[in-house]
Amino acid sequence: MIEVSETYVSTKQFKQELNDQFARLGKVLSNGRRLELLEHLAQGERSVDGLARVTGLSVANTSQHLRRMQEARLVTARRDGRQVIYAIAADDVIELLEVFRRVGERHLAEIRQMVDAHLNQKDTLEPVSAEELIERCRRGLVTLIDVRPEEEYQAGHIPGAVNVTIGDLEQRMAELDPEREIIAYCRGPYCTFSFEAVAQLREAGFETRRLESGFPEWKLAGLPVSTDDPTTKSPSRAES
Repeated sequence: MIEVSETYVSTKQFKQELNDQFARLGKVLSNGRRLELLEHLAQGERSVDGLARVTGLSVANTSQHLRRMQEARLVTARRDGRQVIYAIAADDVIELLEVFRRVGERHLAEIRQMVDAHLNQKDTLEPVSAEELIERCRRGLVTLIDVRPEEEYQAGHIPGAVNVTIGDLEQRMAELDPEREIIAYCRGPYCTFSFEAVAQLREAGFETRRLESGFPEWKLAGLPVSTDDPTTKSPSRAES
């Protein structure tokens, strides 16, 4: 009979308990609404009421999800008067979301089919990389528009970008310079706002592409971020 040493048992127990701790993150993230909340928080901190409004969840349900994520140290909370303001705990949480997206799209055919059906059919052109955008902005060749809601834009945006929300796009097209290519960006690679903006602008005759990633990925890459508010400027005259 083979005797099992106490060291072996102790090591095995340690590994099991360690993996159980890692699994805590999986349990917290095994809910689509929590992933959606994290996507919004990746744009900037928000109140519980604000998150409930943009997700369509009840305030009570939103608070419950946020508390679970706070227990797992994925988000932080602070009080501002009577409101509780939540934020992403650290940039590595955004990196974790990126890994989820990459692995999911690579291994789950359902995700690829959804992306093709709902997004890629609206834009078949290759998107602009961050490096290409930087160079084209430096040369003054493009108009950069941020199509996220104003609250997210004000929390941080790519320098030189003008906030033209998807709801205001049709009314503000007259402000756009038809001689310059327009680059649109929003919350991330699967954000529908930039796809919708590109489709509308192309239909109106503008040369348009979208940024390959979104604002969180831009920020995560250590690229410049601005909190200045040139919202009142005409997009055709925004700084490049």
